[in-house]
Amino acid sequence: MIRLSIVPVTPFQQNCSILVCESSGKAVVFDPGGDLDRIDEALGKTGATLEKVFVTHGHIDHCGQVAAFARRHQVPVEGPHVEDKFWIDQLPAQGERYGFGQLEAFTPDRWLVDGDTVTFGEQRLSVRHCPGHTPGHVVFIHEDVRLAIVGDVLFKGSVGRTDFPRGNHAELVASITERLWPAGDDVAFVPGHGPMSTFGDERKHNPFVGDDALG
Repeated sequence: MIRLSIVPVTPFQQNCSILVCESSGKAVVFDPGGDLDRIDEALGKTGATLEKVFVTHGHIDHCGQVAAFARRHQVPVEGPHVEDKFWIDQLPAQGERYGFGQLEAFTPDRWLVDGDTVTFGEQRLSVRHCPGHTPGHVVFIHEDVRLAIVGDVLFKGSVGRTDFPRGNHAELVASITERLWPAGDDVAFVPGHGPMSTFGDERKHNPFVGDDALG
């Protein structure tokens, strides 16, 4: 039904994900934060046509080159939640500060909210607003194939940082336990950095949000 490719980009090795709808030949790219030629090379190998860009949150390694990538392919951008607008507006200044060069702020074609549905090809994904790492972070869950793109909310054995402006650890824990765990233990997820895992494995072993850790 779908094919997944993961392309690590930027000096932060952020997981840019490509999902391909095999029945329609359409694709979506999540979080094209940089290294656009590398993303295009991976996209070209799929043989699919890019339809949209989805964005989990407003940090530079995830969305620094969203504007350029969307313009290159003439496709719309969906996400994140509008509460991350203040992060996206800082991209030009942050690009210079962190050595990313000239970056553009952008306004997505669609801000997302909890409970939204996004589509590409013949595929549908549900949207969960999961604040904590950033206030406007969203997670995308493909219910049928049991796959989630979670950005920097959850990692294998860890969770997202909350020491950035408007981060909140209690909100992050609530987002994970109340909006991710109910999707099911069998859901595999692509984190913003590092290897994949499943919600069930993290409930068993994650020292920050596992069932034993939270009592």
